[in-house]
Amino acid sequence: MASMLQSYADAPSSHTDLDLTEPRLVGETGGALRVAQLLAPTLVHLGFRVVRVKISAAAGCTIQIMAEAANGQMTIEDCERINDAVSPILDLNDPVSQAYRLEISSPGIDRPLVRVSDFVRARGHEARVEMKNAVAGRRRFKGVIKAVSAGAGGPVLSLERLDAKADENALVELELNDLSEARLVLTDALIRDSLRAAKAAAKGLPLGLEEAAKATPQKYAASSKPGRKAPHAPPAKNKSTRNLPKE
Repeated sequence: MASMLQSYADAPSSHTDLDLTEPRLVGETGGALRVAQLLAPTLVHLGFRVVRVKISAAAGCTIQIMAEAANGQMTIEDCERINDAVSPILDLNDPVSQAYRLEISSPGIDRPLVRVSDFVRARGHEARVEMKNAVAGRRRFKGVIKAVSAGAGGPVLSLERLDAKADENALVELELNDLSEARLVLTDALIRDSLRAAKAAAKGLPLGLEEAAKATPQKYAASSKPGRKAPHAPPAKNKSTRNLPKE
C-alpha cells in the first residue's frame, strides 16, 4: 500500500495516468452491485471507470451509472458511447427484473470520493466523510483533506475537521478501508478550480492531476430510455444537462 500511495504522489501531471482498474473503497449492494460488476469491464475497455451505480424509484425505476474518463474529461458524447455499449449488455443479462430507464452521468464538481486516488487528488478541499464504525465517538466528519498515507491496516486519511469543538482535536485520522461514504463539498474554491481547469481544457492546455479531476462538468445526463422490460413505454428523448456555475 505504501508503494501505491507513493505512486499517486509521484504521478506525472496527466490525468491519463489514472488507473482505470483501481479498486473502489465504496461499493454497491443488491441489484446495483450486479449492474456494477456486469458493466465495469466494458467501461474499462472503452477508457472509463465506474464511480457509482445507483438504482432508484425515479420514473418507476432508474439505473444511474456514474462514470469518469481516464483523461479527466466527460462529454455528452462519452455518455452516449457508454449508453450505446452497456444497453445491450443490460438487456441481455437482465440484472433488473422490472422496466427501467438508463441514465449515464459524470461525477460532477462535488463528486463522490470512492477511491484512494480521489482523496489524493482532492487534497486541500473540503469533504464530508462517513465511516462504518465510530472514530473518537462519531461516524460523520466534515473537514479539509490534508493527506493520505499508508497505515498498518491500509490507507489513512488525515482530515482537518471544520466541525471540531474547542476541546476536540481538529486533526483526525480515518482508515479508508472503513469508509462508508464521502464526497466533496461545493465551495467557492472548488468552483474556481473547476472553472479554471475547464477553461484550460478548452484551450488545449496541459492539465495537472488535480485540475483535470475537476474539469468534468457538474452533471451530464445522456440518453435515458426504458429497458426491454418496458416494450410499450414511449422512448425517452436524449437529454443532457450541464450545470456549471456561472462566473
